[in-house]
Amino acid sequence: MKAHLTRRYRFSASHRLHSDSFSDEENRAIYGKCNNPYGHGHNYTLEVTVSGEVDRSTGMICDLGELDECVRREILERFDVENLNVRNELSGSVPTTENLSTVIYQILKREFGRAHLEKVRLEETMMNSFEYTGN
Repeated sequence: MKAHLTRRYRFSASHRLHSDSFSDEENRAIYGKCNNPYGHGHNYTLEVTVSGEVDRSTGMICDLGELDECVRREILERFDVENLNVRNELSGSVPTTENLSTVIYQILKREFGRAHLEKVRLEETMMNSFEYTGN
């Protein structure tokens, strides 16, 4: 029997949406208030969804402690209370939540192999959330 599990995590980070490919005027037009030279922050909610066969002996898809430890070590310690503009993982790209979602997915795909990573969903604000499924 295949089942899905979604775990929720929280972290805070700041960023400035700005591309060196555009002029200052173009950046302001594209990113609006998110182009503030001093940046701004978000309290992100990360949802990680994994799937797999339910183990008959444990009744679970995967060990929740192992998943939590992987997310803590690989994502929360890396991005919590950080300026995303200076993170190597986002160098060469605008640190949008869309781009952050893909980076988080790629890290977890590489680091957590005990269940199939279905998707990550990253909520930036009450009005904005982004999902990435690896496609």
